[in-house]
Amino acid sequence: MSYFEAILLAIVEGLTEFLPVSSTGHMILTQGIFGIKSDEFTKLFTINIQLGAILSVVVLYWKRFFQTFDFYLKLFIAFIPAAIIGFLLGDYIDKLLESVLGVAIALILGGIILLFIDKKFSSNEYSNKKIFAEDALKIGFFQCIALIPGVSRSGATIIGGMMQGLSRKAAAEFSFFLAVPTMFAATAYKMLKSYQCITVENIPVLVTGNIVAFIVAMLSIKFFIGFLTLNGFKIFGYYRIVAGVVILTLLAMGVPLEI
Repeated sequence: MSYFEAILLAIVEGLTEFLPVSSTGHMILTQGIFGIKSDEFTKLFTINIQLGAILSVVVLYWKRFFQTFDFYLKLFIAFIPAAIIGFLLGDYIDKLLESVLGVAIALILGGIILLFIDKKFSSNEYSNKKIFAEDALKIGFFQCIALIPGVSRSGATIIGGMMQGLSRKAAAEFSFFLAVPTMFAATAYKMLKSYQCITVENIPVLVTGNIVAFIVAMLSIKFFIGFLTLNGFKIFGYYRIVAGVVILTLLAMGVPLEI
């Protein structure tokens, strides 16, 4: 993988990881459009650069991580469902990832759902509801839906939060916090499985990718919170539908898309 390809994928990761648009779908689009080879190291790279993205959450919200035990208990409760299902069905999920058609369909369906959610729960903006343990568990089960490539982890968990009565901002921030243990575990698991792909030559590429993903993710989170509070999900719903249609079009044209 060249440095140009690494930086390009890292920018896409940073921009899309915390938006409800599916970073996986955009990785597929980017690799297909720019002809980036989908070998074992590339697959490892696209997971590894999530470390840079989650570090941006820790830096931006560092004060929020110095909270009571209750804060971490709720994160742990929300993390458990996806951790168990991801571990048990990891190989099956990897196979799903190979279905670009499935990702495109998930993008489109997810976009339609976002349009519905935006209208259905618009009154939540006036909510001051706190997150309880049972709410965290329900949000955790919504995160399991995002194990299906193309669904979007942030989108699923934000929707789950809003369905528990949280405001858009509160649901989005909890989604960001939940990303830290979830994405760290996914990255560590992938690194253990594919450590043989890491060589002295490609370590600088991994470091570069994480730095770029970190910087871009910080900017993306700041933009997303402000935009979401004022405008809701509608634009992201339409965008997902367009992205899914673009992937379907590229597939119909015979463009090789894989991740």
